[in-house]
Amino acid sequence: MKSTFTNLIMLSIITVFILLPTLVSSQNKISDIRYMHNETQDDAYLPMMDKKTSPAYRSRSSNFYTIQVNVDENGDNIIGDAANEPSIAVDPTNPDRIVIGWRQFDNVMSNFRQAGYSYTTNGGQSWTSPEPIDAGVFRSDPVLDADTDGNIYYNSLTKDASSNYWCDVYKSETGGASWDDNTYAYGGDKQWMVIDRSSGIGDGNIYEFWNSSFSSCYPGSYTRSTDGGDSYDDCDGVPGNPIWGTLAIGPDGELYLVGAPSGPGLVVAKSITAQDPSSQTTWEPQSYVDMDGNLSGWRPINPSGLLGQAYIDVDVSDGEGRGNVYVLASVFRDNDDPGDVMFARSTDGGQTWDSPIKVNDDFSPSVCQWFGTMSVAPNGRIDAVWLDTRNAPGMNMYISELYYSYSIDQGETWSENERLSEAFDPHVGWPNQNKMGDYFDMISDDNGVHLAWANTINGEQDVYYGYINPWFVGVDEKQDNIFSLINYPNPVKNKTTLKYELQESNIVNISVYNIYGNLVKVITNEVQSAGMHNIVFDASKLANGIYFCTITSGSKTETIKLTLVD
Repeated sequence: MKSTFTNLIMLSIITVFILLPTLVSSQNKISDIRYMHNETQDDAYLPMMDKKTSPAYRSRSSNFYTIQVNVDENGDNIIGDAANEPSIAVDPTNPDRIVIGWRQFDNVMSNFRQAGYSYTTNGGQSWTSPEPIDAGVFRSDPVLDADTDGNIYYNSLTKDASSNYWCDVYKSETGGASWDDNTYAYGGDKQWMVIDRSSGIGDGNIYEFWNSSFSSCYPGSYTRSTDGGDSYDDCDGVPGNPIWGTLAIGPDGELYLVGAPSGPGLVVAKSITAQDPSSQTTWEPQSYVDMDGNLSGWRPINPSGLLGQAYIDVDVSDGEGRGNVYVLASVFRDNDDPGDVMFARSTDGGQTWDSPIKVNDDFSPSVCQWFGTMSVAPNGRIDAVWLDTRNAPGMNMYISELYYSYSIDQGETWSENERLSEAFDPHVGWPNQNKMGDYFDMISDDNGVHLAWANTINGEQDVYYGYINPWFVGVDEKQDNIFSLINYPNPVKNKTTLKYELQESNIVNISVYNIYGNLVKVITNEVQSAGMHNIVFDASKLANGIYFCTITSGSKTETIKLTLVD
């Protein structure tokens, strides 16, 4: 009996030692964030049988214009559908051509999603939203970008019944009006894509990375195309195995990517060789970034989604910040603050990082700043937006508003936070999935910011285009904003663009006066049609100082101040 008992004890010990690695591995897998989020098809496709519409939302102020883009053929909102996770591409050869993609839910009673998109040819004033790409096929996590020639690429995640994940990339040579049949691009869950427009040897290269835990080529998490998207390299790994992040191209064609590692903070990977089609992608030693917090998700503000992704961008200007690398993310703070927008800078090509800076200027440890998003303009200005609950009433602490801030000194200081949108409840309009997506996307130009974002202002979850004018941030709204006259940039160096709207056709006079009231320039004096107008004013022959630009049409007049500088 004693011998039998001893044998049982020994067998139990041996069994524990055999199973222990598996048990530990399983526990680590559960606690590892890379296994905590993946796209799944839970519901079958459910069409909207009785389609009803309502007016689409749009809003304009001196510093922000926004318009709903997931609309029907008449530009109206479709009641009962949903859209989120928008991504944006702007044609560099014609900035009036813009494409936004999103996760399209045709019926909020089903979380079956498709590759929705919309395009504009007039700078975002109106949008055309056709049927989804590859309609009827489960697709998610859209990411868009453009190449130097103005071709638009749409990277779309899909999966089959056996939970095999992969990405297809669609190409449009028509500004989003039509798409090719797609190219298989390996990929996996929460992929991101960037296209090289550096004019170097890698110009036109397409780079992609994703979460290797849900991928067609585990443990690979990276690929590239060096032939304009006709084919993609075999999968490879990335140092630090980052997830939930983005990519950026430096001024010399170097590739950067950022994401969450298995540990705290963020990890940044860099490759100098990826741009060379004749070379394999090799990586510099990864660097880790202290953000005084971590990427997170499944918080009450967005119960089934992320607080946001990590964003990386590089200063490609000819200014003193050229080559600086910046990262930004909404993080769950080490002090248990539910969400702050944190920023960090590297001035040595990503080798080392400055201490993190909090961009949102509120002082409450209990409000949430989520979906932090960043981009850098060609002139070096850093732009950041996020959703903010600082003004939420006590009965609903999740009421959010869109906020904005910018930096013109390489991230040392940031402008006063500016509220851009009206308040909305992110918990309405969920498409049988308790979240408003996982990310926004934005592209900066020298004059302002192109933004793709989601909100529920009209009582449903929809996707919007926005354009932010940084030069009017912090300026009180004019009560006589008859023509919505704005100019950008302001202060003015040589040239500025005047943008205004006419309610009816009429003779329009736009003139510039000095501080003494003397006329110095008539910009236009002609009959113009109703609608939006843009005029480029060449001020290079005027002395530096303060001027006033006045628009007159019929009996109505509006004036703005122009500041001319070197």
